[in-house]
Amino acid sequence: MVRVLFFATIRNLTRENQAAVPNAATVRELIEALCERYGKAFRDEALDGDEVSGRLIVMVNGRSIAHTGGGNTPLSEGDTVAIFPLVGGG
Repeated sequence: MVRVLFFATIRNLTRENQAAVPNAATVRELIEALCERYGKAFRDEALDGDEVSGRLIVMVNGRSIAHTGGGNTPLSEGDTVAIFPLVGGG
């Protein structure tokens, strides 16, 4: 089981603070499972085609997937994945 934490506008889409997802070997598989669970609005935010959207910040055990293989980042039993919307401002 992988524990998933949702933040800000992503939490608004899921209507949950967190979820547990079984059998996801990679971040991409996890995101696809979450898309099936939460529907089109989540999919539109989470995926660009078959890739994890650049509109998301995804962290596995506190490390950004931008530095660990993107959607191909492997997941293990007990990992914690945090999903944030990309925020800009100044």
